Amino acid sequence: MSPAAYLDRHAADLTGLLHRLVRLPTVNPPGEHYDAITSLLAAELRATGLATQRFTIPRAQLRRHLPPDQHAFPRYNVLGKLRAPDAKKTVHFNAHYDVVPVSGQWQHGGPFSGKVAGGWIYGRGSSDMKGSHASLLMALRALRATGTAPRMNVEVSFTADEETDSFLGTGWLVEHAPIRPDYAIVMEGGEGGHVCCGHNGVVWLEVTVHGRAAHGSLPERGINALEKMSALVLGLGDYQRQLARRTFTTPEGKVMHPTLNLGGTFSSGEGGKINTVPALARFSIDRRVIAIETVAAAERELRAVLAATARRIPGCRITVAKVSDNHPCYNAPRHPFFAAMARSVTRVRRSPTTFNVSTGFNDMHFFSHHLKIPTLGYGPGGQNEHAIDERARVKDLVAGAKIYADLLTTFAG
Repeated sequence: MSPAAYLDRHAADLTGLLHRLVRLPTVNPPGEHYDAITSLLAAELRATGLATQRFTIPRAQLRRHLPPDQHAFPRYNVLGKLRAPDAKKTVHFNAHYDVVPVSGQWQHGGPFSGKVAGGWIYGRGSSDMKGSHASLLMALRALRATGTAPRMNVEVSFTADEETDSFLGTGWLVEHAPIRPDYAIVMEGGEGGHVCCGHNGVVWLEVTVHGRAAHGSLPERGINALEKMSALVLGLGDYQRQLARRTFTTPEGKVMHPTLNLGGTFSSGEGGKINTVPALARFSIDRRVIAIETVAAAERELRAVLAATARRIPGCRITVAKVSDNHPCYNAPRHPFFAAMARSVTRVRRSPTTFNVSTGFNDMHFFSHHLKIPTLGYGPGGQNEHAIDERARVKDLVAGAKIYADLLTTFAG
């Protein structure tokens, strides 16, 4: 029996595994149930024949990097290795296991149900990105069950905290774990007939606008931080229009622009009351960094624009704090590794394959920039990532497993 035939016969095993993964609510922040899911993933890797380690991030690093309310939530990374007969090259598969928080009214049993209905499996993480875990594990299971040896050595990592900054996840892995890959696949960013060869970066800032409190009946005695913040936000409109004129064209012909999202989070300071002039207002900035830019230059420019805009507003005093960043990544898809992945996608999906650049960030840049190896993104994908009724299509999960198995049995590097 071929691996592809095995996967067709065992589609229910794939959805059963994903059901178990989705039912573990690995919400980040704060980082819940990481112990349980990494224990499960490590056991699944061992069952497919991989020598497996689970790394516990030292508490000193947790205290140094995480906010105090997360110090009680340990971080783990899982690494599995399989040596293939006569293989000279190694491919590394990477996926994060954390998910974003949930809200709203979900159908099909709730956000962590893992329920299968109408050819879809529902739940937070089903698409982003526990479906990739299940597809890869089933591909490895299919190779073992059919006695099919991969043509490359295999490394697999399941890592923490991608939904924040990956510092204790893939960032830690590439710095500290015993990995030696020649190629890497981060199992998201590309899906369907698209193979990802890059992604946007991001700069996250928090802007605090400082005013002066006064009684609500005498607002002229205060400085209204909300009014100043509103003027500051409106004043950034020119910068948003300037960013929209910058372009990067992807291999598939899509034109990408830097973007500025204001106020994903916003708040007032302590002492806020309906009859008090607000003395403080905060808002966040999400600045997406396209492939031809750098995080450092984008941050410098954004800080300068904020300072200049505030100076033009009478009485507007601000402070700016860095929240996090993530670097952009782009690999021109000229290496044979990219062509091999495109062939596998085309063979399984029986439709043309193109190369895309993801608007969101992922962990590709750690392998591409830090290890300087050919790196691509591909996974089964889904719908409604980070939203209500997130879901993955069962036939795409099976196709993803077949594509991973096909690559492992056709490309030797």
